Formats: sequence, structure tokens, C-alpha cells
Amino acid sequence: MLDVLILRHGQSEWNAAGRWQGQADPPLSDLGIAQAREAAGVVGAFDALVASDLDRAVTTARIIADATGLGPVVTDDGLRERDVGEWQSLTRDQIELRWPGHLANGSRPPGWEPNESVLTRALASLHRIADHVGSGEALVVAHGGIIYALESHLGAGFASVDNLHGRWFRVDGAHLDLGERVALVDNDAPAPDI
Repeated sequence: MLDVLILRHGQSEWNAAGRWQGQADPPLSDLGIAQAREAAGVVGAFDALVASDLDRAVTTARIIADATGLGPVVTDDGLRERDVGEWQSLTRDQIELRWPGHLANGSRPPGWEPNESVLTRALASLHRIADHVGSGEALVVAHGGIIYALESHLGAGFASVDNLHGRWFRVDGAHLDLGERVALVDNDAPAPDI
């Protein structure tokens, strides 16, 4: 049995600008670097540290690893954020201008990765981590979309997850259980979801 804490990465430059990232690879902002350092001070001990291969997650994980001695940081591309298709790099205002009403009614643009695909990737990654680590606790630095997909799969309602906040999951063979939400840093204002 493996307990996994999946955290959303520190604030990226595009989070700060209100741009939808998807699988784009903007770096952490100065605030994101500070958030990762703050999280390192409270994260505790883990048996493994895994990150999405996108820079904002890898950099967050490396900052935590350097400050705590956790590591090495192992990357897994299955933990990438959802592909947001034609909305990548756009702000909410730009999306509303080009696709009026889509955000409000849940419609999505061409190239949007379906929920089933995100969930399949996330579950496969969790099982790879469990196979590699065995039992104990693993820290995963990933993205909001990964957390939302797993929460939805396990029956939790949607609630936005801020930077360096996350959720515990328990992997027991093929079985997955939902743990509690955690906040490693105090964010004054939530960053955009994607």
C-alpha cells in the first residue's frame, strides 16, 4: 500500500498572467519559487519524489528536493497537465471573446484532452509509482488537472486547487482511495486552474 500526496506545482509565469497553460512549459514565477521553498519547509519525509516532466512541476520538485534531501526527482510524462487545445496561452477574456459562453456552459475547444484520457494517464502513473516505490509515502508534484481527474473518478465534487495545495491518495493494488486535501502554503489569491 502506498500513500501518495499529489501537489499542484508552484505559481508559473502564465499562472501569474492568467494564461491557460495546458501542456505549454512556462517557468515558475518568482512567487512560485518562493512557494516551493516555503513548501519544502513543511512537507515532511517521503520515500520517493516524482514530478510531471513539465518545467513548472520539475522545478518545484527540485527546489523541494534540494531543501529537504528528498530525491532524486523522477519524472513521469503521464502526470502532465491536460492538453487544453486551442485555449493554450489564452486568458479567460480572450477565450470568452473567441468562444463566447464556452467557459460558462462547459464547452471545450478543438484539441481539448478528454477527461477519460487524463484519468487513464494519471492512474497509469500512480500504478507505476506504486510498483517502483512499493509501500510507504510518495510525494508527486503535478498539476490541477491531474488532481481534478482523480478526485472526480473517486466521487469528489470539483473544488479549485491552489498552487502547492494538493490531495492524498492511497494506492492499494488496483484499488485507489481518496484522502484529504492539504495546503502547504498560504495563497492570498487563487491562481487560475489550468
